[in-house]
This record gives sequence, structure tokens and C-alpha cells, in this order.
Amino acid sequence: MSEYPFFFTWTAQNAAKPLELTGGEGAWFTTGDGSRWLDLGSLSYQVNAGHGRRRIVDAIKRQADQLCLSAPNAVFPAKVELAERLLAMAGPGFSKVFFTLGGAEANENAIKIARLVTGRHKLISRYRSYHGASMGALALTGDWRRAPLEPLIPGVIHVHDCECERCSSGNRDAICDRGYAREIERTMRLEGPRTTAAVFLEPVPGANGAYVPPPDYWPTVRAACDADGALLVADEVLTGFGRTGTPFGFKHWDVVPDMITIAKGLASGYATIGAVIVHERVAKHFDANVLACGLTYYAHPTACAAALETMKLYDDEKLYANSARLGPVLLRELDAVAARIAVPAHVRGLGLLAALAPQATPEQWTKLGSELATRKLSLHVDGKRGTAIFAPPLCITEEELVRGVRSFGEAAVSAFGAVL
Repeated sequence: MSEYPFFFTWTAQNAAKPLELTGGEGAWFTTGDGSRWLDLGSLSYQVNAGHGRRRIVDAIKRQADQLCLSAPNAVFPAKVELAERLLAMAGPGFSKVFFTLGGAEANENAIKIARLVTGRHKLISRYRSYHGASMGALALTGDWRRAPLEPLIPGVIHVHDCECERCSSGNRDAICDRGYAREIERTMRLEGPRTTAAVFLEPVPGANGAYVPPPDYWPTVRAACDADGALLVADEVLTGFGRTGTPFGFKHWDVVPDMITIAKGLASGYATIGAVIVHERVAKHFDANVLACGLTYYAHPTACAAALETMKLYDDEKLYANSARLGPVLLRELDAVAARIAVPAHVRGLGLLAALAPQATPEQWTKLGSELATRKLSLHVDGKRGTAIFAPPLCITEEELVRGVRSFGEAAVSAFGAVL
């Protein structure tokens, strides 16, 4: 049993592995034993700006001195400027922002908005997805975290994912006319035309394996939603703010969703904040109809200040461009690791979000975890799902990235064996 007087998440308490964080700088964090770890996973995928960013901390302090608490109907400069910046980032047609405390709440409120606007209740998401741990968001989620808490909210239908490396054509860039791109359209038809409120998709499923869709996937889903009258929600909680090399992941495919849910990189983990960015075609419904959504800590002043300064930092340091530039470097280095290890492995990714998926045994995965701890490398290793996922802070240098992945490669060779 844990010696600490609080719960650890997503684990049996007697199996928890506490990590005492004491600080950090850039792509590194420090622990209570004085160790310095290279953070190749951005803690829980949120530290896009990097560790120890004093300008974000100072912005929180300034806001606390000016206005440290508010009410949901309050107006203050950081709230207004933050909403304006988010709408500008989203692009033409987006007109309103609903602030939340994090990603799960953003998806919860997107569900509410979709059902209020369409008058429908069905929702479609994918099996390899993660949309949050609250009951509605968890119902959308397709991974192992959903099953222990079922039944959840009714009306959620799951469809299959884009696993392009498993495609029989062997062409990862092929136009996908073999099922994945049109499965959502077929599912809507089978469930009953004009009964789906919304389709929720991560541009690139992150925690479930960094599956990059083929080029026509998002446009095909957008067309299906338009034909049925369903809304399309881009869950950018993990992929937003440069993770895939663009401000929002959906922009890779020139598609405009009806809503965008965000959190994590919004304030880079320095404050608890999320949001739903809503297109005018949806937002106008609430001009004369009640928006039946509300949160006590809606748009908390210190959180708005943290998010606003974080977005300014991204622009000032050109971190989105750095993610785009280093994405091919990350894939190149992971391809080299895959070529060295003695088990078959797929590599996939976009920007500074990538996965190595080796076909290893549970014992080999356990050994990999031990090897990574010895090397002070932090990333998302999941033997049950067979993935090692890389999502370093966007401020990481090429030298740090190459050094880290090559060190990971040595750990992988030790755990999985080397090609003879």
C-alpha cells in the first residue's frame, strides 16, 4: 500500500511508482534525489513550452496581484485576449469560446453543445482514442480505461482506426478507399440517417499510438458529417499547440471542424485550463437558446493569464516551426532504432509526436522500463498496447532529441535484443 495520503491515478496503489519532481528547465526535469531526466514525453503530454518557463510563472503572479478570482460571468482583459487569440488561431468562421478546467471537461461540454444544437443524442468516436476520464468523455474513449466503468452515457458508437502500416496495400500514402475513411459514413447510415449528433476525432490519436491518418481521411469524414447534418469535433487536447507541427492538427488536412476541444498545451501544464472553440454555424444557435453549460471556475483569471503568456511564448520562440522541423529527425532516429532491434517494429508519427511499436513480450517491455529509468529518460511506454510514445517539449533542441532517442535505442537493444 502506498505510504502517501493520496491516490495515484491509473494504477493499483501498491504498484504506484511515485516520482518526486523538484523543478526543471527546457526539455529536462529534476527529481528529489537530484537526478536530471530528459523529458521525451512532456510529463502527461502537456509541457509543450518546456519546464521552468519563468515568463509563464511571472504572468500568473502578475494576474494574481491584479485579480485572483472571478465568477463565470466576469469580464477581464486576459479572458478577452485569450479568447480572441484562440479564435484567430482556429481560423475564419470560429466565433465563440467556452472555457473549461481541462480536456475531459472540454469534451463533456462539446457533447452537450452538440446535443443541444442538433437535438440528436448519438455520438461516434474511435476504438483507439482517449477523450478524457469523466463519464461522458470516457464513454467516447476507446481504450482500456472505459471498460471498468461501463455503463456510461448512452448513445456512443465506436468505429475502427487508421492503422495504415497494417493495410494490405503496403502503401502508407495511398488514398484510403478500403474502409477506414468511409467507415464513419457507413456507421451513420446503419445507425439511422440524421440521428448522429457529432463525430469526435483526435487528428492523430496520441496516447493510443500516434496513428497518422491517410490524406483523404479527414476530408472524407467532413463530407460524411455534412451529408448527415452531424457535427465534427476535433479533439486537439493532446495534438493542439504545435504537437504535430501546426497550431492545430486538423490543419494538416485543410478541413474545418465545427468545434475544437483543447487543454494540455494551452497553458503548457502551468495552470488547469481547457476550452471548446465553436464555429459560428454552431454558436449562433445560442443567440436565442439557453447554453445549458456552466462551471464555477470557468475562465479562472490565473489560468487565462498562464494560457495567454504560453501562446505568446510559442509565437516568440517559433516553437510550432521547431516541432515541424524536428518531426522528420524524430522519425529518422526511430527508424534507426527499429532497424537495430531483434523484434519487428513499426514507426509512425507527425511533428513531435511519434511511436515505436515493437512486437515484444511483457518481460521485454518490463526490462525496457528499467533500462529507461537507469538512463533517466522519461517517455510513455505501454507494454500492454505495445507502444513507446515520444512527445518531447517543443523547445527541445535537435542535439537533445537525437541524444535522447539514441539513448532510448541502446535501452531498446538491451531489452529487445539486437539484429544479428
